[in-house]
Amino acid sequence: MLSRAVCGTRRQLAPALGYLGSRQKHSLPDLPYDYGALEPHINAQIMQLHHSKHHAAYVNNLNVTEEKYQEALAKGDVTAQIALQPALKFNGGGHINHSIFWTNLSPNGGGEPKGELLEAIKRDFGSFEKFKEKLTAASVGVQGSGWGWLGFNKERGQLQIAACLNQDPLQGTTGLIPLLGIDVWEHAYYLQYKNVRPDYLKAIWNVINWENVTERYMACKK
Repeated sequence: MLSRAVCGTRRQLAPALGYLGSRQKHSLPDLPYDYGALEPHINAQIMQLHHSKHHAAYVNNLNVTEEKYQEALAKGDVTAQIALQPALKFNGGGHINHSIFWTNLSPNGGGEPKGELLEAIKRDFGSFEKFKEKLTAASVGVQGSGWGWLGFNKERGQLQIAACLNQDPLQGTTGLIPLLGIDVWEHAYYLQYKNVRPDYLKAIWNVINWENVTERYMACKK
């Protein structure tokens, strides 16, 4: 099972940068539901490939890259350390993003959040429907591959919507703490929705795990 939601991503992964002398290898987290549990909105074939192939590849490549980075650190090879930065960002981001994504989904999801999260959404976006429209538009508008995000700006105490390209991690590239991520890489939907990303985005709202998103929000407010 995936670990409980935490504020930020530093506790989810061993540091990809800095001293890695006694680090533990990253592992593919189990899904908290069966591959077919999100049907008909996301089919089992997509979920199996997405989790067991794509996410697994990010994990494996992150471990390989960190080993190379550790060797470069030990040798004091700064050039090699710099050359490894893109792979650390891509594979580390892929692992971070997907580890959040799986918990953001649930066969018992959909509807609207409740309590403080719903009030914050109304405060910062006007209404829940306006929030959905804005996050959907940001996700549709990602050129190529990437993610649409609901994040928390801790300095301002506000919710914000952002889009990240490729596997860029939200917090590491914008400073926003990730609450809800929507994967708009084609591997997340193509087998079911072909190239019609808006149909996928319409469907995914039926399986959003608002309990998980609320957990993340409450943790970040502490």
